[in-house]
Amino acid sequence: MDKIKILHIIKSLGRGGAEVLLPETLKLHNQSQFEFHYIYFLPWKNQMVEAIEKTGGKVTCLKASNNLSLLGKSSDVINYCRKYKIDLIHCHLPWSGFLGRIVAKRTNIPVIYTEHNIQEHYHIATKTLNKFSFNFQALALGVSEDATQSIINNIKPKIPVRTVLNGVNTDFFIKNHNERVKIRHKHNIPDDACVIGNIAVFREQKAIPVWLKAFKKINKKHPEVYGLLVGAGPKEDEVKALVKEYNLSDKIILPGLQTDTLAYFSAIDIFMMSSAFEGLPIALLEAMSMECAVVSTKAGGVVEVVENEISGLLCEVGNYGCLAAKASELIEDPEKRKDYQIAARKRVVNNFSLKRMVDELEDIYNSFVKK
Repeated sequence: MDKIKILHIIKSLGRGGAEVLLPETLKLHNQSQFEFHYIYFLPWKNQMVEAIEKTGGKVTCLKASNNLSLLGKSSDVINYCRKYKIDLIHCHLPWSGFLGRIVAKRTNIPVIYTEHNIQEHYHIATKTLNKFSFNFQALALGVSEDATQSIINNIKPKIPVRTVLNGVNTDFFIKNHNERVKIRHKHNIPDDACVIGNIAVFREQKAIPVWLKAFKKINKKHPEVYGLLVGAGPKEDEVKALVKEYNLSDKIILPGLQTDTLAYFSAIDIFMMSSAFEGLPIALLEAMSMECAVVSTKAGGVVEVVENEISGLLCEVGNYGCLAAKASELIEDPEKRKDYQIAARKRVVNNFSLKRMVDELEDIYNSFVKK
């Protein structure tokens, strides 16, 4: 029997939540039934390429310098689909979605689209194009109930919309004591120090300045605590300037973009997230799987994952004082911190496994293509 050929289209293969999911889901997909292809457009954002290729995916970069030039690649994508006899296209994030819909209109290849954010926070141009083109595809998937409801409320599509919750590979994301010690020694963090961390792309959505304001308050009360802020992005210079302005250079470590996040999660005791909005953040699921106690804002799909005062502690968006107070509770009570660490992992193991997500996706793929 011929394999079903799936083409994923995504703007970049840097280290964002949507991008990280591609190699992770590929590890669990049935590659005797499916063949997976990947097209991306920003050659300088390629951190996930090696992981995808190592796992059996076929990756192609069609270089584009901006969103409009990305849309201009439709003929190249169509030629690729014809050459490799692609059966189904799966697009991620808006501009790849727009491109996929153009391809669908010209080839009749079914396109499904995964929405990783909520419509309210997109630029007006993105919202307009979404409303105009959304019904050109066969199916839309939201990564959280919040993302799905945002599509329904704002776009009112005629096509089906359903939720496929993001998942995490809980067999892989397990705290590793040796890696914990190695990272702490590398960055001169005492073995017994409490570490508050975050792993994120430094962009507006993640509200890292709010994170830093919270840590500043924590540091005033608990100067023995360290911060581990892993990532890079457009707000990187602002983040570095604020660390210096707040006199936290000796307490907050900025190791930059890292591909081995398992090691860094292992070094973190409390995962503090300050996002202004989210779909369903992969880093949060990974942190919980790694037994990090969670203190987070109630951003989008976060509230679908973290049960307040059961599997983590939640604050209103922007409330850095609350983030600092909740983190301080866990710093001051190691037993409570341990309880939340155990509860966090239990929550994702029972409800957000990657295997469940992959099974749902394969059922969807099979429903569109019969071979």
